[in-house]
Amino acid sequence: MEVLFYIVPSIMIAGLLLAAFTVVGRAQRVSRAWDSGLTAEARCLRTYTTTSGGGDTMVSTTLHHVYEFATRDGRTVRFEEANGPGTILEGDIVTVHYAADRPEQATAKPPARGRLLAEQGCLLVFLGAGITFCVFFMVTAHWIFAESDGFMP
Repeated sequence: MEVLFYIVPSIMIAGLLLAAFTVVGRAQRVSRAWDSGLTAEARCLRTYTTTSGGGDTMVSTTLHHVYEFATRDGRTVRFEEANGPGTILEGDIVTVHYAADRPEQATAKPPARGRLLAEQGCLLVFLGAGITFCVFFMVTAHWIFAESDGFMP
């Protein structure tokens, strides 16, 4: 029974660490695209929404855009980006930023390094707080079990 007080928080920590790596990786991809200095005109091929939640939970809707553009070397690239502006419709032309070695990781978001840093920072603080709570919970559980010799009333 005592092992559950270590396994469950450990699984939660692993999930939170995976989320943190995902947040940092996404920010690095967007920043790499902005820093490359390469831009192209892209056409929005499709927009669609996905929803999650429902029932007794809050419903969340995400707007997705599918773009297509030609790189400087003539290669046609198609990519999808979530959480774009609702003002971009199918057929619209937008400027995309991309890195020459990874054009499929392009972004149609205009450079906003401060906003990217703030979003990434807030998410990492939140995830760090969750990890800290899990570690605190495990240490507290260990201390309680050590004091009571494994017996919990």
